Amino acid sequence: MPNIKDILAKAKPREHTIRLCLAGDVAAEVERLEAELAATQSWVQQSIADAHPGIALAEKIAAARERMQGSEVEFTFRALGAKAWSDLVAQHPSDKEGESWDDESLAPALIAASAINPAMTPDDVGELFEQLNAGQRQQLIDAAWTVNGEATAVPFALHASAILASRTDGK
Repeated sequence: MPNIKDILAKAKPREHTIRLCLAGDVAAEVERLEAELAATQSWVQQSIADAHPGIALAEKIAAARERMQGSEVEFTFRALGAKAWSDLVAQHPSDKEGESWDDESLAPALIAASAINPAMTPDDVGELFEQLNAGQRQQLIDAAWTVNGEATAVPFALHASAILASRTDGK
C-alpha cells in the first residue's frame, strides 16, 4: 500500500514551456521575401549562364529564418498551489452573473503569478503585451491556463515511438 508521505515527496507542480518569436520585423521580411520568391515561378532561363533569381531569395529567406529562430524566447510556467490559485481568482472577481472571475484582469495576473522563467510582475506582463500581437498574447495566456488547469498525463509521442520501433524492427 502506498505511503502518502512518499507520494507527497514525489509530487511536483506541473510546468509548461512555450517559445515565442519576438522578431516581428524579421517575420515581415520573411513574408516579403517569400512573396518575391513566389513571383519567380514564371522565370524562364534565357541562357545557360542565367542563375535562377529564386536561389538568392531562398538564401535570404534561410538567413532570415535563422534570425527568427534566434529571437525566440522560452517562457516557462509553473502551476499555482490551491491557495495561491484561490487567492488570485478572488482578486479578480467577475461583474457578470454566474462567472467566478474576470478573464480580462485575471489572465495577465495569472501569467505573472505562474511565470518562473523569466519571472514577471503584472507590470512586466503589461509592458510585454504592448509589444506582442493578439496571437502572441493568447499563446502566453493559454500557457498559463494550461499549466494551471489541465491534468498531467504521460503523453504518447508518436514520432518518438516510430523512431524507436524502427530501431527494433517493431519489437
